[in-house]
Amino acid sequence: MSGAGDTGGASDTGRAGSAGRRLLRLASLGVALLAWQLLTSLDVNLWLRFEQFPTVGEVAAKFAERAATGPYWQDLADSLRRIVTGFALAAVGGVAVGTAIARSKVAADLLGPVLEVLRPIPAIALVPVAILLFPSNEQGIVFITCAAAFFPVLVSTRHAVRALSPVWEEAVLTLGGGRARVLFSVVLPGALPGIFGGLSVGIGVSWICVISAEMISGEYGVGYRTWQDYTVVDYPGVFVGMATIGALGWLTSTAVERIGRRLTDWLPQRGARSTPTARIPRPRGPRGRTPRGRTAHDHTVKEVTPA
Repeated sequence: MSGAGDTGGASDTGRAGSAGRRLLRLASLGVALLAWQLLTSLDVNLWLRFEQFPTVGEVAAKFAERAATGPYWQDLADSLRRIVTGFALAAVGGVAVGTAIARSKVAADLLGPVLEVLRPIPAIALVPVAILLFPSNEQGIVFITCAAAFFPVLVSTRHAVRALSPVWEEAVLTLGGGRARVLFSVVLPGALPGIFGGLSVGIGVSWICVISAEMISGEYGVGYRTWQDYTVVDYPGVFVGMATIGALGWLTSTAVERIGRRLTDWLPQRGARSTPTARIPRPRGPRGRTPRGRTAHDHTVKEVTPA
C-alpha cells in the first residue's frame, strides 16, 4: 500500500512540476511580447530605436491577413520541403561519413583532409557555387541546406563513435558476431546520443542557410517573401516572416529532439534512482560485537583454520 501511495505521490509531483514549467514558459513569452508592445507603442528612442518598429497588434493583424491567403501557406510548404530534403540528405551522409572516418584509417586519410578544408567555409558562401553547379535554383537551395547541416552531423558522429568503449565491440566479436553486427548492435546505438546532438544543431543551421539562400537566389519561400516585404518597406510583413521562421525552426528542432529521446529511452535517465546494493553482514563476536583490529576475511579464516 505504501509503495502504491509513494508512486502516486511521485506521479502527482511530476505532473505539477511539468505544469509549472509550462506556465513559466508561457509567462516568459508573455513578458517578452508585453515589453515589445510597450517599447514600440511608446516610441522609445534611447540607444536602441524602437520608433519604427511595428507593434504587436500590427504584426498580429498582418499575420491574420497573410494567413487568410494561399501564397503564405505555399511559401511555408516550399521552405519546409527544402528543409526536410536537405536535412535528410545531410543526416544520412553525415552519419555514414562520420562513422567511416571514425572506424577506418583509410577513410580518415582519404576524406579527412578534404572535409577539414571545406568545413570552415560558411554554407551561405556556397551560393555562387550552387548557381554555377545546378541547373535550377531549387536544387541549389537544397544543396546549401544540406551542406549547412552536414558538417555538424559529421563531427558529432565522428566524436561519438570514437568515444565508444572497445569492450562492447570485443564482446560481440568474442560471441561470434561480424562487422555488420558490431556496427548495428554496438556502434550506432552507442553513438545515438552524440549523433542526435549534431542533428539538433544541424537543423538550426539549416534554417539559417535556407532562409538566406531564399533571400539571395530564391523565387518563393518564407525567406524570399520576407525579403520582398523589406524591399517595399512593409515592416509588419517582415516581422510576420521572422515569426514564421522562428516557429518553424522551433517545431522542427523539437521534433528532432523528441525523436532522439524516443530512440535513446533505454539510456539511464537523470534523476533515476539506482538499485540499492545488498550489504554484506560483518562477522560478530560472542557478544554481538565485531572483534577489534580484525577484518571480515581474517575472522573467517580463523574460524575455518584447524587448531
